[in-house]
Amino acid sequence: MSTDATDTADAATGEGRPADAADAGRAQPTWQGQRATPTRVILLRHGQTPLSVQRRYSGRGNPELTELGLAQAAAAARRVARETDIAAIVSSPLTRTRQTADAAAAALGLDVVTDDGFIETDFGRWEGLTFAEAAGRDPDLHTHWLSDTSLPAPGGESFDEVARRVVEATDRLLTEYAGQTVLVVSHVTPIKSLLRHALDVGPQLLFRLHLDLASVSIAEFYPDGGAAVKAVNETAHLF
Repeated sequence: MSTDATDTADAATGEGRPADAADAGRAQPTWQGQRATPTRVILLRHGQTPLSVQRRYSGRGNPELTELGLAQAAAAARRVARETDIAAIVSSPLTRTRQTADAAAAALGLDVVTDDGFIETDFGRWEGLTFAEAAGRDPDLHTHWLSDTSLPAPGGESFDEVARRVVEATDRLLTEYAGQTVLVVSHVTPIKSLLRHALDVGPQLLFRLHLDLASVSIAEFYPDGGAAVKAVNETAHLF
């Protein structure tokens, strides 16, 4: 095989040739070249609430989990308890996320820290409405809002604003828990926004990615640049 062909085969199989002497004693780089230990962020969406059953916009409203939601939180807690190195639990301050985070905290023996940066989108006057009700009340605005992330909900905030505060909150985590694993319990839009940040992709992801209730996603952020998404929308623990 030619040198180029050998390199291609190595990349495809994950099998490399012996390291150079200069690499001896140092961590082998990832396929993207990072050598430093990443900060691992485990993202857990809260369990079911009455508003999620009815498919209503649920932002800054504060419903509690349903009985099924509590069962989902308990199942998710058992899933994350398999992660033996979680250093901290950070949660949105809303009741549904706190209840979900508290289940994980009991399983992990950790306290819960809240961070407003991971709170759900403020849907303003659409809070508590179904998709059809919001579209009927503000048809033009609702249509444009679904394709323009800079446009806020009436009396609320835009997805771009959500993304900015999620990135700021993530940066705080990466500083405080550098090289460790953190469980973040949050909502669908902040979790999508954090995954979008890790993937370094455009806002289309917000409208194309589905996240189930009590699902788990995982992203790793490297201090020497870049990130890797390791899992999205894990739900096997719920069945």
